[in-house]
Amino acid sequence: MTSTDSEKPSLPAPAGGGPEVTATATATATEPTTTTPARRPGGLGALLARLHFYAGILVAPFLLVAAVTGLLYTLTPQLDSLVYGRELHVAHAGGSTVPLSEQMAAARAEHPKGTLTAVRPGSGDDTTQVDFALPELGEKTHTVYVDPYTGRTTGQLTTWYAETPLTTWLDALHRNLNLGSVGRYYSEVAASWLWVLVLGGLFLWWRRRHGKRTARRLLLPDGTAKKGVRRTRSRHAAIGVWLSVGLLGLSATGLTWSRYAGANFGEALDALHSHTPSVATTLTTGTGGTGGTAKNVDPAAMDGVLKAARADGVGGPVEIAVPADGSTAWTVTQTRNLWPVGRDSVAVDATTDRVTDKVAFADWPVMAKLTRWGINAHMGTLFGLVNQVLLALLALGLICVIVWGYRMWWQRRPTRTDRRAVWGAPPARGAWRALPSWTVAVGIGVVAVVGWIIPLFGIPLAAFLAFDLAVGALRSRRAAGSAATG
Repeated sequence: MTSTDSEKPSLPAPAGGGPEVTATATATATEPTTTTPARRPGGLGALLARLHFYAGILVAPFLLVAAVTGLLYTLTPQLDSLVYGRELHVAHAGGSTVPLSEQMAAARAEHPKGTLTAVRPGSGDDTTQVDFALPELGEKTHTVYVDPYTGRTTGQLTTWYAETPLTTWLDALHRNLNLGSVGRYYSEVAASWLWVLVLGGLFLWWRRRHGKRTARRLLLPDGTAKKGVRRTRSRHAAIGVWLSVGLLGLSATGLTWSRYAGANFGEALDALHSHTPSVATTLTTGTGGTGGTAKNVDPAAMDGVLKAARADGVGGPVEIAVPADGSTAWTVTQTRNLWPVGRDSVAVDATTDRVTDKVAFADWPVMAKLTRWGINAHMGTLFGLVNQVLLALLALGLICVIVWGYRMWWQRRPTRTDRRAVWGAPPARGAWRALPSWTVAVGIGVVAVVGWIIPLFGIPLAAFLAFDLAVGALRSRRAAGSAATG
């Protein structure tokens, strides 16, 4: 996602003072100038061009990996059905289902070890999923799949938050390249810089269309451009404009669950009392519980718990969380990710089959709802197949934009024998000197605040600026030394 707003370095003047050079110089000095000098980027434009250029060169590899792995992740629903169809789906859906407690008993017989933690009742052609936790599995569980119409088990898998092994692997590949916490830096860098590249590219393209800003020229590649950098740039920019809203959305939602920016986002939600609410599960003697005395829960109570939740209006697909003891209520939570999202949750006292607390999705704070919708859209579940297709197009478009950006960098390289270079020169440094002092002061303040909120934007930017200033100072010193020697 490189910029081409910079001018190519001017050619050096011929050595010596032959008659042709003298005549040209005399004519230039005596004749009035009739040509208009080429328009160069202003202070802000040149500054953004340099930032867009270097950010594109350095961050684009992270974005390319994120786009490729994200594209693979969009295919997980179809891949899961293909690979795990026997476990996830029943061959003949329809008719009445056997009691949930009997399905759970069949799962326990299949998996005698482990602690029962959650059950997701099956409906339609989906099997019932019963989770068992084991200490050696950590956050993962063994999930036993049961045909809800026959009560027979269809298999078991090691899952992570109900995700199949394949989806878990692709999810981790997209988030951290399956490298654990160290790998999360890559995805956070990508999300932290994506919005910068998008907004900077939009500004530069808008500025380049100065005086010719029609919808067609802004949204479509230049069909009249000849081969070379102009054609590549028009494709890079026009496709970038089409992708801009979606890419900004991916950047924002990706940051919400990132390691550092996500933590700051969570603190902001807490300060605004906008975090995702949850039901109260502590039971007291007055509610029919055991007054805090722990006891083994009875899985057979699951039928009454589900019936109480359904009677209270909790419909659609749900997850039943099994408490650790009798002093804690069972929870039944909707798991509908399709629009309209269903996330109602109730707490149920299993000794009385009475709902003790309820949180409706409609009562969630606005920011919590936006976060939920954004996460679902990012994962491709908010609008089903349409959402998957849009994400796939975004990923493919981003891959093309990145490839065209690097192609521009290569196409702008000098090719003359005396000026040959491997790639194009970056926009000139020092553009900030052309900006008003108040603009520089405000800009530094804004960048500092954003860098604090989004650390993996601020830290790489500070490192680049320090390196760039050091290189600039070194080159200036060498130029001054050469001039003194000459």
